[in-house]
Amino acid sequence: MSSQAYTPGLKRKEIFVVKKTRKLPIPGEVLVTKGDVVSQDTIVARTSVQGEPHVVKVANDLDLNPDTEKTTPYMLRKLGDTVRKGEPIAIYKALLGLVKKVSLSPTDGTVEHISDLTGQVIVRGPPIPVEVKAYMPGRVVEVVPNEGVVIQTTAALIQGIFGIGGETHGELRVLSNTPDDILEPKQIASEHRGKILVAGSLVTKDALAMAVKVGASGIVVGGIMDKDLIDFLGYEIGVAITGQEEKGLTLILTEGFGKIRMLERTFQLLKRFEGKLVCMNGATQIRAGVVRPEIVIPREDLSSTELVEVSGKASSSEMSAHDLKLGTPIRLIQKPHFGALGKVTGLPVELRRMKTESSVKVLEVELIDDGKIIVPRANVEIIEE
Repeated sequence: MSSQAYTPGLKRKEIFVVKKTRKLPIPGEVLVTKGDVVSQDTIVARTSVQGEPHVVKVANDLDLNPDTEKTTPYMLRKLGDTVRKGEPIAIYKALLGLVKKVSLSPTDGTVEHISDLTGQVIVRGPPIPVEVKAYMPGRVVEVVPNEGVVIQTTAALIQGIFGIGGETHGELRVLSNTPDDILEPKQIASEHRGKILVAGSLVTKDALAMAVKVGASGIVVGGIMDKDLIDFLGYEIGVAITGQEEKGLTLILTEGFGKIRMLERTFQLLKRFEGKLVCMNGATQIRAGVVRPEIVIPREDLSSTELVEVSGKASSSEMSAHDLKLGTPIRLIQKPHFGALGKVTGLPVELRRMKTESSVKVLEVELIDDGKIIVPRANVEIIEE
């Protein structure tokens, strides 16, 4: 049996060596060196990208006819000149100055193009700085010149099944007493500004709205109702990678969609680190090139001896392959049972023809709530301890 016949599982580790590559989108300047100790907010690399182009309809502003009148003679600035926002870039005067019309720059920038054909001028806005932060506290273990670095830290690592929102961090606060509890708006207060909040089985859309209102950084919870997530975002999530949503909050589901009790081990692991710094990222891609939402909790409490022992056992946060066997705990990652938990009860050798008319390797799975089903092996992941 190929170890690639299924998706490797979610990690829930109390101690794990996590490596993160932090790279610029285009070449730039690396600001740290190998061996440097960084915090989550340390800027490790920076560059800049071209500013936004702004089209100025000079002919319209000056009441010129582009078919008969050129724009160039009226320009106060030539190609390559820098301009300030609100500054005149072209002017029309007539009747000894009694008639005066002006075209103003809409931004700080540079005159990039002047067209006598259209009567338009392009002013390129100032370069936009791009900075890459370390994301998590740790040590720089590799530098890629002009591109970025690799940061390593020893941490507790919990991966979710789905998330929205990008990288954030904050102090961990557990608001639910049990993994069955629902997070309600009344539990969220101004004191939770900048915090990562842990709930139980469900977060409501009203609780999400309250978390955004008070300025919470993130929420970790078992599940959410599909409709509540759509209402919160204002649109339905597609199959593309998430993480670019700009709702002011990062959300990670540890179990799936619906009201789903958070696994006891996950809940207790989060409770153990209440009050500690958490770095989290909701970016998710379930299909090819799997990307997992994650909660990283730096383990500053470990001794030097423990850190050496851990480093000898693991070298990265990349998934390792495992062979499926009877009794292996799994989770389904495709509809109609997305997020459902169960265990492997059968490993048929022969290929099975599915409704899609394709023949694939399958598993017999006993779900916790829905009995036994047959599913493609590619539709499950191991729940890794």
